[in-house]
Amino acid sequence: MLKTLPALAALAVASVLLIPTATQAEEPISVRVSYADLNLASDLGRNQLQRRIAFAATTVCGRSDPVNLEFARAVAECRTGTIADAQPQFVAAVATARHPSVTVLGAAVLVVAAH
Repeated sequence: MLKTLPALAALAVASVLLIPTATQAEEPISVRVSYADLNLASDLGRNQLQRRIAFAATTVCGRSDPVNLEFARAVAECRTGTIADAQPQFVAAVATARHPSVTVLGAAVLVVAAH
C-alpha cells in the first residue's frame, strides 16, 4: 500500500502536466507578418509581402527532410495550404492600399497560421 501511494502521486502530477500541452496542441502555430513598411499599391510591395507570407509559411510549417518523402510531402502541403489561407488577408490589405481610408490605430499586419 505504501509503495503505491508515491506511484499514484507521480501519475497524478504527470497527468496535470500533460493537460496544458494537449490544450496548446489544438492551437495552430502562427506568425504575424508586418507590411507597414511596404507600398502595397506597387508591384514591388505586393511581391515583397508575398515573399514574407511564404517565409512565414516555412516558419510555421517547418523545413522538410528530403530523406523522408512522406514528411516532405506533408510539409509542402502545409506550406501550400498556409499560403492559400493567407491570401484573403493579402487581398484585403492590397484593396485597402489601393483605396485608402482613414483608420485609427490600424494594424498593418497579417497573421499566418499553420494549415
